[in-house]
Amino acid sequence: MKVAIVFNHPYQGSFCNAILNSVINGLKRANHEIDLIHLDNDNFNPVMTAGDLKGFRDKKPIDPKVLEYSERIKNADHLVFIFPIWWELMPALTKGFVDKVIFPGVAYDYTNAENTRMKPLWKNLKGETMITTMNTPNYLYWLFFGNAIKKTMIMGTFWKIGFKNRKWISFNQVKQVTKEKREKWLVRLEQKFEQLK
Repeated sequence: MKVAIVFNHPYQGSFCNAILNSVINGLKRANHEIDLIHLDNDNFNPVMTAGDLKGFRDKKPIDPKVLEYSERIKNADHLVFIFPIWWELMPALTKGFVDKVIFPGVAYDYTNAENTRMKPLWKNLKGETMITTMNTPNYLYWLFFGNAIKKTMIMGTFWKIGFKNRKWISFNQVKQVTKEKREKWLVRLEQKFEQLK
């Protein structure tokens, strides 16, 4: 299986980087092929310009990185996002990736003249897994902040464009839990991706 990973965290010592290493180790152990899209290292430009918006209307992206990323994801069987939640949402690079790469004519197309129904164009993808970190307790994120990531990514993006196998793994209170607990999380994550089918 080919797995594309979209990763966004600028600090190499972050828990997100530890998560990335666990995911890669699990995938390697199962002999899966890995394609890492590291938005920070790629200096991906998240800004949607006037030219990008015209491309959105014409279903023809103009950013060369967008075209490259799209081709790489088109050949993947599974898509993984790894990013931190800052101020209840994803960082700018992840949001820019969603805006510029999950694009009509690239990731999805419309199935009716009114442009209200969508179908996925990344035909090989059998599933998406989103892995996030945050310091907010789980119940607060759901109760007070409206579970914003689920609404924007799992439902607002991937459900809307027609992907069925969607999963979200959320690591909460990362700074508050013990080092031992974080290590257990990483071991379980590695095992989970070793069993990915």
